[in-house]
Amino acid sequence: MVPGICSSCKKEKDVAADGKSRGLCHVCYKRLIWQPKILTCKRCKRDLPLHGKGLCDGCYNSVFHIDKVLAANKMKRYNLSYALYKEITSKCVICGFDKVIDLHHLDHNHKNNSRENLIGLCPNHHKMLHDRKYRSEMFTLLQEKGFKVPHALEPDEVFKI
Repeated sequence: MVPGICSSCKKEKDVAADGKSRGLCHVCYKRLIWQPKILTCKRCKRDLPLHGKGLCDGCYNSVFHIDKVLAANKMKRYNLSYALYKEITSKCVICGFDKVIDLHHLDHNHKNNSRENLIGLCPNHHKMLHDRKYRSEMFTLLQEKGFKVPHALEPDEVFKI
């Protein structure tokens, strides 16, 4: 690499002295001339440019950066830190199940992400909470556990409003 002017972007950058780069800086060379090798990904078996370790970009990220991806997804979807999300969803507050846990907003307002409004529920109890037949039973259980639950509207009360 020798200092010079890139023939594409006209900026003073290091330009390769070999004949392959045609007077382009590294960025312009990679954007305009360089073509990645297309090989088969070891994991998904698709023909794509490889990122590293024989994997395409998607497989590489899902194998080596899954924690960062999960943290970013939780932050984007719930606007919560990953540590707080993991703490809330560590076990079901009703039965203590700890394998698959859903995040539930007590007031059903998904923009209210205060710690008091969020609980972790197993899929069964989460479904029961959203089902009209079991909602009052679930609210009673949650109140017994010390959670502040919203007033449940009965079907007759809805029509009075």
